Amino acid sequence: MSGSSLDGLDICFAELDESGGKWTYAIKAAACMPYLEEWVEKLRNAINLSAKDYMRLHTAYGHYIGQQVNAFIEAHNLQHRVQLIASHGHTTFHEPQLKMTGQIGDGAAVAAVTGINVVSDLRAMDVALGGQGAPIVPIGEKLLLGNHRYFLNLGGIANISVNRQQSAVDKDFIAFDVCPANRVLNMLVQEMGHDYDEGGAIAAAGNLNENLLAKLNELDFYKAPYPKSLANDFGTDIIYPMIKAAGLSVPDALRTCVEHVAVQIKNSVALLADGDTTDSETSMLICGGGTLNDFQIERLKSLLAPLNVCVVIPDKTLIEFKEALIMALIGVLRWREENNVLHTVTGASRSSIGGAVWVGQEA
Repeated sequence: MSGSSLDGLDICFAELDESGGKWTYAIKAAACMPYLEEWVEKLRNAINLSAKDYMRLHTAYGHYIGQQVNAFIEAHNLQHRVQLIASHGHTTFHEPQLKMTGQIGDGAAVAAVTGINVVSDLRAMDVALGGQGAPIVPIGEKLLLGNHRYFLNLGGIANISVNRQQSAVDKDFIAFDVCPANRVLNMLVQEMGHDYDEGGAIAAAGNLNENLLAKLNELDFYKAPYPKSLANDFGTDIIYPMIKAAGLSVPDALRTCVEHVAVQIKNSVALLADGDTTDSETSMLICGGGTLNDFQIERLKSLLAPLNVCVVIPDKTLIEFKEALIMALIGVLRWREENNVLHTVTGASRSSIGGAVWVGQEA
């Protein structure tokens, strides 16, 4: 899994078991393989390439993924234990309104380099069926982590899911992208020479700019009904320039952006809770790199408390590798030819069995 924050390639080796319709998992090994600056720039600029150069990058990145998987297998002594690779790739173009989404990282190249069967292009089928192609993680939240009402991922983009009845019925799951998160925060703090704002300490020292906050919260995307999804450029080309135009210091910009993220998540919870009459415990499981931003979590807890939502922070492995784990599940479901994307989440005409299969092993 490569997220929009461009910190590296998340790889996890998971064992998944299904018995009587109940799934369990065990993450046996996990690591983030940091990108060299060369790859950060290549992935960041992929959308500006010519068609020919884009396809060359698609192929080269697929070989790179395969090499990183091989290195991971070697480092963790997993030889002959990996039966399937589910490769999300890195999202470049995402225009579901035109029934198009693009993730680079050629699945055939991954299969060729590793000699292991691969499932890739995990979002394409849903988008072809008129869906947003995002979020796709709710299938994993439903099958693996279904004992919470809300699920929040704080990655480059924040997205939220709600399990209204905490049942096995697809229609009870609703999910959508909320707002840009880590991608913009990291862009801001990099101006001070840091890769990220550790613990949110710099943001915590800043002052909230109410005028900028109001402008950010008034953007049209936040008024649109779900299902809806965001491309990376909403953060990089709209949110970030708005923040820069305000002329704030980096700490004040970070403080205001953190508040913006917290407000939009709170608003999303209020929207999702409207008319929800279930009596079960209201809890929110938060994962993703932003979970390690203590100040962001502090602001979320404060805004969610009046909505009677209790924030749950899992162990660090699940925080950092939840999405990689769920990509593994999506790959296994594809291999079993079972639905792995929920249409009630994405707005597609039906749920689907998404993913292209590449047979890497010899006959």
